[in-house]
Amino acid sequence: MKPIVGDWYDHPEYYDLSLRDETPQEAKFIEAACGKYCDFPVHRLVEPACGSGRLVVEMAARGYQVTGLDLNEKTLDFLRKRLKRRKLRAEVLLADMTEFTLSQPADAAFCLLNSFRHLLTEAAAKSHLEAVAQNLRPGGIYILGLHLVPPDAYENAIERWRSSQGKTQISTDLRVTATDRRRRIETLQVSLLVRRSEKLWRFRSKFDLRLYTAPQFRKLLASVPAFELCNVYDFWYEIDEPQKFNNEISDTVFILRKRIAK
Repeated sequence: MKPIVGDWYDHPEYYDLSLRDETPQEAKFIEAACGKYCDFPVHRLVEPACGSGRLVVEMAARGYQVTGLDLNEKTLDFLRKRLKRRKLRAEVLLADMTEFTLSQPADAAFCLLNSFRHLLTEAAAKSHLEAVAQNLRPGGIYILGLHLVPPDAYENAIERWRSSQGKTQISTDLRVTATDRRRRIETLQVSLLVRRSEKLWRFRSKFDLRLYTAPQFRKLLASVPAFELCNVYDFWYEIDEPQKFNNEISDTVFILRKRIAK
């Protein structure tokens, strides 16, 4: 069967289902991080690059006031319909993660699973961090998850996993197809095999992500003085087990806090 080639974000129902198993653990960690690193009750959340809105819906269901923003209208339409179906409320914005303005400052922000790395230049990454800081209240936190590249990283990495809901089953294959360390770009290919009853579809998408070593990410953070680094975690999301921020760590979740002016 010839695959349907395109952007996997243009098929939010399948993109969402392929990652849905991660949602409860991620949501639990967001709540734990807010409780640990914010000196005030957290009510207002924002997710830049929210995609299909898995976490927007989950956090809204947990009683938070959530704003999700993205540039893909198809994913946002999927999110709006899902919120309506579940009788939940959230603000859904068509907006660029490097330049956005909320009606009210958020208490906390989150962006997990490498969405940040879609920003392919240092200038875009810095603009994004500055935009998040501008839309956070002083003392608010930004929970930012991404893969770093250790010096001995294997460049042709492959990940595979399966997800299912009802009669729909999805097999996901994610692999690095090219790496350019000089330009700090890697190309990923994502293939989805979707089975629903007797029907079968294949989707294939390629996109570039920016590479970061630990020193490169430290340098980026240093260029945005509005944030201080509180701690670093891995993708196990264990709030009582912060990790060392060194050249060996790969799966990273950073807790950044907006500085309070003195």
